[in-house]
This record gives sequence, structure tokens and C-alpha cells, in this order.
Amino acid sequence: MLKKVSAPKTLQVLLFIVLTLGFSYQDKFKGLRFDMVKHQIKERGIKDSKVLDAMSKVPRHEFIPKSYISQAYSDHPVPIGYGQTISQPYIVALMTELVDLQRGEKVLEIGTGSGYQAAVLAEIIDSVYTIEIIKELGHSSAERLKNIGYKKVKVKIADGYYGWKEHSPYDAIIVTAAAEHIPPPLIAQLKEGGKMIIPVGHQFQVQNLVLVEKKDGKIRSKSIIPVRFVPFTRGE
Repeated sequence: MLKKVSAPKTLQVLLFIVLTLGFSYQDKFKGLRFDMVKHQIKERGIKDSKVLDAMSKVPRHEFIPKSYISQAYSDHPVPIGYGQTISQPYIVALMTELVDLQRGEKVLEIGTGSGYQAAVLAEIIDSVYTIEIIKELGHSSAERLKNIGYKKVKVKIADGYYGWKEHSPYDAIIVTAAAEHIPPPLIAQLKEGGKMIIPVGHQFQVQNLVLVEKKDGKIRSKSIIPVRFVPFTRGE
């Protein structure tokens, strides 16, 4: 009969410290995330419980470069490289709430970036398609989303101006970069009764977050708030 061998006391102590620090590390981010939702989002008027729940679940710090991880739950955009940013938490929540997502719907996101917005969408619906023109960001985001558990999010490396016709029409389209005008291909790929949220304006001028709705074959748009986004990058 083999004798059970216990780990040396020193090793047991070290293991206990590592596990304790690990749990404390995750608990810290969980607390910061709940504070973010309460103070930056809910207290500013976001009421959709689906959006609040989604942003309480998605580990935002996992989508932030390590050099900026201390700012993961701060009330401002954070650089993610290649001249791009992860949007301010409130803006992510606002854009998600404005398209009024329902379970079973299909959404197209233009501008994958870090993958954070796609993850928030994936907590609400199952069919999320996202396009990123910067190859390095697109590949890293696809891997990140898969590793974290958002395996149903489909990522494509392409010029988002033309959308993703193969999977259209979409119940909602979210654009996370400022365009000088609303791309006609995206309007064409929006389902009847669907909504699109997009920042419109020049990089060096006032931009407006615009809600677009397609009803009875007609397009109606409404300016929501002034915003500042990185410019909509086009292919050569």
C-alpha cells in the first residue's frame, strides 16, 4: 500500500498565498466592475437590465493592454494600440441600450477593436458578427474572445464600410468609429424595423452619436449626444 505523501509545509504555505492572492486579484476586479456599472452607467440613466447584467459580467480588464490595466474600469477610453481605443464604459452601455437588443436577434459590429463591445453583445444575444480592418487587432481579438469563452462571436478582417452581406439582414448594427457619413451598404443590410447606432462627424470636428431606424422602407435618424471617437478607417 502506497503511503500518502504530503507537500512540505513551506510549499503548502506558498500555495495558500498564491491562491489567496489569485482570488483577491479577481475579487478586486469584480468589485471595480460592479462599481463601474453602478456609478458610471446606472446612475447616468442606463436602465436596460440586460445591458447592466452584461457589463457586470464581462471582465473588461481582460480586454485592456497590461500597461493600462489599472485604468480598465476608469471613466474614459483606454488605448489598445494601433491608434485605437476601448470606448468609455458609459458609451458602450448607451450604444448597446439604444439598439434595444432582444434574445434571438442578430447584430453586426463595425470596429472590433479589443473585442469588448462584441463580448457585451454576446452576453445578450447569440449571433454577433464583428468586422475589424486592422489585421493585428482582428486576430488578437478573435483569439481573446475565444479564450475568454465568447466562442460564438464571428470576427472578420475587412473594410467595415461594406458590412458583412453574407449574414444580413441584421436586427441591429453598432459602429464604433466615427464616419463622415452613414455608409449606404450598412443601411441596406439593416433589417426592416432594425436600428443602427453610429458616431457621425469628422475627426477634428464635433461628432454626434446618431440612432438610425429603418421603418416602412424609410430611414429615420436622430442625434443622441456629442461624442469623440477614433476615425472610421477605410481600406486602400
